[in-house]
Amino acid sequence: MAKDSDSSSMVRLNIGGKQFYTTIDTLTRREPESMLAAMFSGRHTVCQDSEGYIFVDRDGKHFRHILNWLRDGAVPTLTESKFLELLREAEYYQLLDGIWGTAKGLIERIHAVINKRKEDNELDTELTRIDIIKCIQSEKVRFRGLNLSGLDLSKLDLSLVDFSYACLRNVFFSRANLQCAKFRDVDAEGSIFHNATLRECEFAGANLRGALLAGANLQSANLQDACLIDCSFCGADLRSAHLQTADLTNANLEGANLEGANLKGAKLRNANLKGANLQRAYLRHVNLRDTHLEGAKLDGANLLGAIR
Repeated sequence: MAKDSDSSSMVRLNIGGKQFYTTIDTLTRREPESMLAAMFSGRHTVCQDSEGYIFVDRDGKHFRHILNWLRDGAVPTLTESKFLELLREAEYYQLLDGIWGTAKGLIERIHAVINKRKEDNELDTELTRIDIIKCIQSEKVRFRGLNLSGLDLSKLDLSLVDFSYACLRNVFFSRANLQCAKFRDVDAEGSIFHNATLRECEFAGANLRGALLAGANLQSANLQDACLIDCSFCGADLRSAHLQTADLTNANLEGANLEGANLKGAKLRNANLKGANLQRAYLRHVNLRDTHLEGAKLDGANLLGAIR
């Protein structure tokens, strides 16, 4: 496709074998920072097959919902399990921010729908967002062992707060300041931490299965023994993070910065580390055989005994 293509030009897409027709304007206007917008910005040449289709190696089942969102901002009505599947696709296409960064992207909108459903069902949480805001006025805040599942705690200053042993399933921490917060042994499955500040946080033994941490700052965070299965760390800052014996099976770390991170004994089966920075990372005796490392930087990494 030529770089000078008109914004109204028709585009043929083959998403995992399903064919779609749309325009460059649809793919670039609503989410200008997304992967799709970058692909069709005119800055890159994209390859077409003999029939003029551009192939994307993803499951096309939910791509119609992606297109409907890009066309008119529509969020579909789905079951929670289907929403989680759609979130995975939205994450891949990096649909994080709306027009000019002032509107919510698809990921935030879906999570808002899920949270609203939970509120409507009178989820049995022990505190509300208002309660949390009142509590954090104190110097030392502890929510140890509480059930805060489903709360929207986005954009709050929760630095130094102790959440240890709490139930934090599906909590929305997007863009929150959680520097030095404690999450030891929490159950935070499915929670959203995208673009949150998590420097020097304590996540030892935590369950973060399926959590979204794309763009989060986890520099020097302690994630030892944490369950990070199916997590997304796309573009996250994990420099000098402690990931010893963490389970990163199926985790997405594409483009993440893991410079100097300690991954001793970590499980990386089917983990996506494409384009990740692993310079000076500690990977001794780690099994990398089923790990995707295309384009990863491994200069100075300790790979003694690693299985590749």
